Amino acid sequence: MRNKSVVSEGNEIQLAIELINLGARLQVLETETGLSRERLLKLYKEVKGESPSKGMLPFSADWFLGWQPNVHSSLFVDIYNYLVAHTELRGVHALIKSYRLYLEHVHANSLEPILTLTRAWTLVRFLGSLLETVPCTRCGGNFITHKLELNRNYVCGLCRPPSRAGKSKKPSLAATHAAAAH
Repeated sequence: MRNKSVVSEGNEIQLAIELINLGARLQVLETETGLSRERLLKLYKEVKGESPSKGMLPFSADWFLGWQPNVHSSLFVDIYNYLVAHTELRGVHALIKSYRLYLEHVHANSLEPILTLTRAWTLVRFLGSLLETVPCTRCGGNFITHKLELNRNYVCGLCRPPSRAGKSKKPSLAATHAAAAH
């Protein structure tokens, strides 16, 4: 077994703490750090004061296609793709920075975040294989779709919201989009 340096182990612990504070599930921590499950469990309990939630990670690509999740997921992916294209950030570090910027944008517009860090992590893993982004023919924004769908004349959920969209009491991204367009 290879010995890890104290500094690299410290960096792994710091990364795990950052992910825990952003709401990452244990499976994400195990995949993105080199720390043992037992160490991550102790660290999670120390940081959050409780055990991590149990159960399987969300796996359905269809979740990202629902109206509100699609808008939030598409916003996150645009941020992520921009950072990967224009900075040195890659992998989990690009994910963390993108997710923080997503949260800042959502909170700045008085919205509730729909996308969790774990779902954002899953989304990044689905990009290219199950999901892709396609430009809306009306607004030009990029939105998440199934990779194998025919999207030649794609119109996003913001330009053509479903009839029940925006019926909640909280302001929606569609309302924010409409206000910004006028």
